[in-house]
Amino acid sequence: MANNGNIDESMLELFVNELESHTRTLEKGLLGLENNASPQIFESLMRAAHSIKGAARIIGLNQAVELAHIMEDIFENIRKTGKTISDEKIQLLLESNDFYSSLLNYKPIEIPKIIDNSINKIDSLIESLKKDDTNIVTQKINSKPKNEQSISNNNSENKTIYKRTDPNKAIDITLLNLFKNEIYINSNKINELIINYDINAKSEIIKCLNAIKGASKIVGIEEPSIFVTEIENKLKNENSIDENNNIKKAKNIIDILLKMPDSNDKEIINYFAELDIDFIINEFQSVENNNTKNSIKIIDENKDENDKDKTKENYEKSSQITELISEVKEEISNNNEKTEDRFVKVLSQNLNRLLGLAGEITVQSKSLKPFSKEMQKIKIGLRDLNSYKEQIYQDLYKQKLPDDINLKFNESSKLIDNIQIRIVNFIEEFENFSRKLEITSDKLYNEAVETRMKPFSEALYGFPRLVRDISKELGKKVELEIKGENTKVDRDILEKLESPLNHLIRNAIDHGIESPKERKNANKSETGKITIEARHSSGMLFISISDNGKGIDTESLRKSIIKKGFAKEEMANHYSNSELYDFLFLPSFTTKDSVSEISGRGVGLDVVFSMVNEVGGLIKVESELGKGTTFQLQLPLTLSILRSMLVEINKEPYAIPISRIDKVLTININDINSIENMQYLNYNDENIGIVNAQQIFGQKSNEISNDKYHIVVLSDRLNKYGLVVDKLLAQPDLVVLSLDKKLGRIPCISSGAILEDGSLVLIIDVDDIVRSIDRIIKSGDVKRVAEKNTEISKKSLHILVVDDSLTVREVERKLLENAGYKVTIAVDGIDGWNIIHQEKFDLVISDIDMPRMNGIEMVKRIKNDINLRDIPVMIVSYKDREDDKRKGLDAGANYYLTKSSFHDDTLLEAVEDLIGKP
Repeated sequence: MANNGNIDESMLELFVNELESHTRTLEKGLLGLENNASPQIFESLMRAAHSIKGAARIIGLNQAVELAHIMEDIFENIRKTGKTISDEKIQLLLESNDFYSSLLNYKPIEIPKIIDNSINKIDSLIESLKKDDTNIVTQKINSKPKNEQSISNNNSENKTIYKRTDPNKAIDITLLNLFKNEIYINSNKINELIINYDINAKSEIIKCLNAIKGASKIVGIEEPSIFVTEIENKLKNENSIDENNNIKKAKNIIDILLKMPDSNDKEIINYFAELDIDFIINEFQSVENNNTKNSIKIIDENKDENDKDKTKENYEKSSQITELISEVKEEISNNNEKTEDRFVKVLSQNLNRLLGLAGEITVQSKSLKPFSKEMQKIKIGLRDLNSYKEQIYQDLYKQKLPDDINLKFNESSKLIDNIQIRIVNFIEEFENFSRKLEITSDKLYNEAVETRMKPFSEALYGFPRLVRDISKELGKKVELEIKGENTKVDRDILEKLESPLNHLIRNAIDHGIESPKERKNANKSETGKITIEARHSSGMLFISISDNGKGIDTESLRKSIIKKGFAKEEMANHYSNSELYDFLFLPSFTTKDSVSEISGRGVGLDVVFSMVNEVGGLIKVESELGKGTTFQLQLPLTLSILRSMLVEINKEPYAIPISRIDKVLTININDINSIENMQYLNYNDENIGIVNAQQIFGQKSNEISNDKYHIVVLSDRLNKYGLVVDKLLAQPDLVVLSLDKKLGRIPCISSGAILEDGSLVLIIDVDDIVRSIDRIIKSGDVKRVAEKNTEISKKSLHILVVDDSLTVREVERKLLENAGYKVTIAVDGIDGWNIIHQEKFDLVISDIDMPRMNGIEMVKRIKNDINLRDIPVMIVSYKDREDDKRKGLDAGANYYLTKSSFHDDTLLEAVEDLIGKP
């Protein structure tokens, strides 16, 4: 059992870091075994299991050590024997790795207790791995027994006799653990020093060798002391010519120490007793440059020592294995040399503040440019002044000026010339300083941004396993292809991507990919394919998830939309494919008739849309029946940097996120069409309603040029409109700054930023502004953009309907509009509270149960506001209990009706009773 009280939390954090890295390697390798059981894969699996074992052993997590030890033995034996590994064994190994992965869900300090509570599970996994599998028995290395064994030099017949470990020696468990830790820690450190060998490495290696030798002597296991003594003597006495060769050979001996079993004293003693020291030392002492020769000679215990051919054959086989391992290790060493960076932990808020300060420095450095221009003007003005002085002097010179006046003129000319030279030099130095500062600040800013970026591959961990498990559960054959793994993604976006990608992959397997039989009948490969790709384009991040399945049947989708009541048949029959696909993202919408663990609840694609919308992105669907479907996510590269379109509205700059702009158009008066009071433009056979941005922000409309109109087309999931702006200014990258919470929620504004000249700019909330446009258009109170200050002459009673149900809102709106009332709608209490401050209303009709702010709270706010308290309020709710009615009326409501009143004239009669007929 682990002893929680004796384990340093910092050591546990290191253990967690080891788990995070090596469990991913194990899962990736185990999944790869199903397609390609190459020796290289087994080598990486062995190394990962060995690293977990070593990390667990250092902090005393013995149960975790044993499970990793069994896994390592299996990998090593299969690699050596070339045996195949069954799917059942792979599944058991995956479950064992899942146990280690599950530890990452806990705080480091909790891990020892979790392991203690999981002993039964660990024992069960160990027994299952051992069952009917001889591969877990570690292959013995050289059976030559012996208490005494000789070692000799090639050039001498005299043998030096070394004392070997007593096979019956009993070792105190405390000393044994100390010995194992010293071997593991110092051997790994020596390997690191060898990989990054430099002029100071030799002395450090010798220190580590001395530590191993000391532990070996204390515990009474002689062989490690023999090996490191030979290495130490060689390093101290070697010539520089042999240094590189000896370092490589020293690494082979260190690897022998690291292969020491992590178990009881008997197995450790037997391991060292069975090593052929003659062969190992002779190989190390050889002056020939035999790169990466075999360090361990495997000899069958029953072989005839005179059978040299058989010995040679065993040697050659073992040599081939070791050379293969050495090639893999050399490749790892090369990779390590390329990635010598060390990671440090930084709090996310510190990183955000660093990025904000770097952005401010960048802005400030660019604001120096006007100073340079002003100094240029001073220089020109001084030059003109000097020229003007010279003209005066020439005019006066003809009158024979006194000598003292001439002297003063000459001195003043020299002084001005000197000032001009100093100004020119200063301007040059200032411009150089400004340019260098700008370059440096840009580099600082880019580096700060880079700290937020991670490779896309970090969001993909677990997806190969997910595809494997779900496809097997559904009886399908599916392979996953990933492109653009190294594409850099903002860490905040990366964290949000896991759930959407998970849902899209599940949908692709369940809805998109057909069964092997169906694919075969369709002349397709029985194995379906899902491709995930990430790439940068036009300053945006594009992530696509595509499958080569059956595609989306639009007619079946259309029927589902009608059947579930999302649209009437006459409307649904006119929807385009893209409009039909939009319904897939609505909450609780599903094309499945039954619910399973994988899909059918109607929440998957809604989660995807919510995430994409939250970060200011777009999602598009493309599908071809029988060929497959692609979901493309268009996201900003980073949440802290916003690529924007800068526009001018009523002489004020505003920024619109480019990722939310459908298109930007410049049109003339002839392109604007009108129906009654509505104005729209036709673009690609699509009618787009247009509204003046000045009206959205409640500003007094100024005259817009009749020659050109600049339209920014914006949309949300359901609506698309054109926002008419005064000017298109630029496309800057902005550092997003949150607005002070004291300001509260500002309609149509999400955040702010600082421009290069130091001025402030507000960033538009696209979803909010689209809703505002939709309200204005449906209310009929639209100011025409093609006419100056055109007001609507017709006056009508204005009603605000607040309800979170789309169906209820539409029913109430149509009922009231058919009766002649002007109606504005709000989607919840907060939306209604914001709207009621923007326009004048004669009546408010509200539901009770709504997100963000319920109807009771909104009624209380209205009645407590001195400017709004006189507006009649009617509550229309499904709740018909007397207690509910009393709560509504106590809050200040003038009427309380149930929604059954839609089916008769009760609602209209109540409205007429409160505000009269229109």
